[in-house]
Amino acid sequence: MTPARFGQTGRTFGFWARPNQTKSDRPSKTAKRQILTLDMTDPTAGSVDTDLLAEPRLVVEPGAAARVSAVAAPVLQGMGYRLVRIKISAESGCTVQIMAERPDGSMQIEDCEAISKALSPVLDVADPIDRAYRLEISSPGIDRPLVRRSDFERYAGHLAKIEMAVAHQGRKRFRGTLAGVEGDAVRLHRDDIREGEDADVMLIMEDIADARLVLTDELIAESMRRGKAAERELRQSLGLEPPPPPHARKSDPLKSNKPKPKLKPNKKNAPKNTKEHRLAAERLLRDEFDPKRGD
Repeated sequence: MTPARFGQTGRTFGFWARPNQTKSDRPSKTAKRQILTLDMTDPTAGSVDTDLLAEPRLVVEPGAAARVSAVAAPVLQGMGYRLVRIKISAESGCTVQIMAERPDGSMQIEDCEAISKALSPVLDVADPIDRAYRLEISSPGIDRPLVRRSDFERYAGHLAKIEMAVAHQGRKRFRGTLAGVEGDAVRLHRDDIREGEDADVMLIMEDIADARLVLTDELIAESMRRGKAAERELRQSLGLEPPPPPHARKSDPLKSNKPKPKLKPNKKNAPKNTKEHRLAAERLLRDEFDPKRGD
């Protein structure tokens, strides 16, 4: 068991199924590693949304990562998951990280373990990497990459950083609040504007090279709420908790779960059973004089 590891995507817990080996003496190409990032997102709503499951990615990887993607994506989709990102790094010799999620954005440790068991033998046969490596399965994390149209819609109202493959208005890097999707472009309300520049900008999704959420208190709070709902849904599916009542409402995975503003009390509908009203009623029953109302 390896110790807990802290990364940019939040706190992660991992364990090794077996130690990494050289290419000559290992029985299998991949040393399996299951990772759980504390990714707090909406729970799965029972049935898989086929449209969200088949939604293509806007951002894809080149080179060896593209070969891994070509093998992993069909397997994930067949299991009911979506591929988010493939990253190959030199960590511990060579590490292949596969980020995945359910169509609604949720991901649990059991999901990571199931994907690892199903994907490892397929990668061994396809052989997309020409050296020994560790396979790491993870959730996207709280400050997650945004790789699909539905990601930009789901996280509208949150802060994001976007890097363009094709310059827009003479620049490639933008930072601001996501304001939804219009046609084939993402609307961003910039917080890094200079004098004379427009605050709102429309960025063509096909020209985006990289986009991810920025970790904020609001994002963490919303993610915590989603994570509790996801854990409750999992426990209910396993029979560890009673199912929700029939009238309980399920959240829409495409809608943000930001808290609604509190309504101010209506002074016109103030209660009439105050002490003053009760005393006045008693005087009226005794036919006594009310000094505030006169004769």
